[in-house]
Amino acid sequence: MSLSIDPEKCTACGQCTEVCPFEAIEVMEGLARSNEKCTLCGACVEECPEGAIRIEEAEGRGPAVDLSAYSGVWVFCEQRRGGLHSVGLELLGKGRDLANDLSTSLTAVLFGHGVADLAQKLIAHGADQVLLADDPTLAEFTDDAYGQVLAGLIAEQRPEIVLCGATALGRSFFPRVATTIGTGLTADCTGLSIEPTERLLLQTRPAFGGNIMATIITPNHRPQMATVRPKVMRQAKPDPQRQGQIVSVGLPGGFKALSQVVESIEETSQAARLAEAEIIVTGGRGLGEAKNFSLIAELADQLGGAVGATRGVVDQGWIPYAHQVGQTGRTVSPKLYVAVGVSGAVQHVVGMQSSDVIVAVNNDPQAPIFDVATYGLVGDLFEVVPAMIRELKAARGEA
Repeated sequence: MSLSIDPEKCTACGQCTEVCPFEAIEVMEGLARSNEKCTLCGACVEECPEGAIRIEEAEGRGPAVDLSAYSGVWVFCEQRRGGLHSVGLELLGKGRDLANDLSTSLTAVLFGHGVADLAQKLIAHGADQVLLADDPTLAEFTDDAYGQVLAGLIAEQRPEIVLCGATALGRSFFPRVATTIGTGLTADCTGLSIEPTERLLLQTRPAFGGNIMATIITPNHRPQMATVRPKVMRQAKPDPQRQGQIVSVGLPGGFKALSQVVESIEETSQAARLAEAEIIVTGGRGLGEAKNFSLIAELADQLGGAVGATRGVVDQGWIPYAHQVGQTGRTVSPKLYVAVGVSGAVQHVVGMQSSDVIVAVNNDPQAPIFDVATYGLVGDLFEVVPAMIRELKAARGEA
């Protein structure tokens, strides 16, 4: 598809440039022109008062592949230093539902060296089969090595759907795989389901800065590929007695590692702690200024939790980005999430709405955060939070 602008109809009014969210249209020499930033979102088509803009289908377009030749749901399960990343187990739970809807099998894909003992855990979490590539070359992650191996397996076995976590690893090599095999990829999905008639994967994700939820499909190519942030999906309860098949696979023909890891340093930052925390206390603009984050830190300390923040306060430099929760930060799913002085913008909510219990403190009873809160406290945070800290200390017998 391509964006077409009719020079006979275009009046260079500029309305298309104002509505374009990607700055992909410019008015030059009396005519609107699109550039390489265009995503074919269609916003300009609807806005143009003269009907001068349209999205054109490529001639002769049709199914690029034999869709019936593809079958099965795959989940790439990330591991680091012999430990499974939780997002792979979360995706196996969702993958199990998708595979059942399609009446097909669920396969876990595991790369590394000396990681064979992890395969049974993947079966316990829902996989019918584990494709295990255990090789010294794959001991440390590089996007070219992992990309070559996964692309080779997909070309050989033709899965219908392939899922991966939207982690630093997944975001690094999954787009390479999609490009190599010539299919689409939807990033940072918050919902996945099946349209049964055409066996389409409905891939839902926030769009236009989180103001709408877009559902994306891949009708003409296979596999259908998507990434999902950690903590968005729920892990299924494991069944240690579950049986499955473990299949060892080798490196593809013509494999050649183009890069080598010289040293790997384990992440011990606040970002790592935030992602795994069971209790998070997050501060927003309602704190007024950076120094008031000491209240958030003290409450988090009393609860034994981590400190989070909204994008607004991070952008103002009150606290480092590693603390940011939301669409452009970390997606979290703690047992307890305390939002203090947080308005509840959709960009923030998509990153924490799956928390088990959400407690909101805000002086505005109409704040959107109360729409997702389990418990809401309407009041001055500078009175409420110190009171909470005092009660927690009293419960522990502290002065």
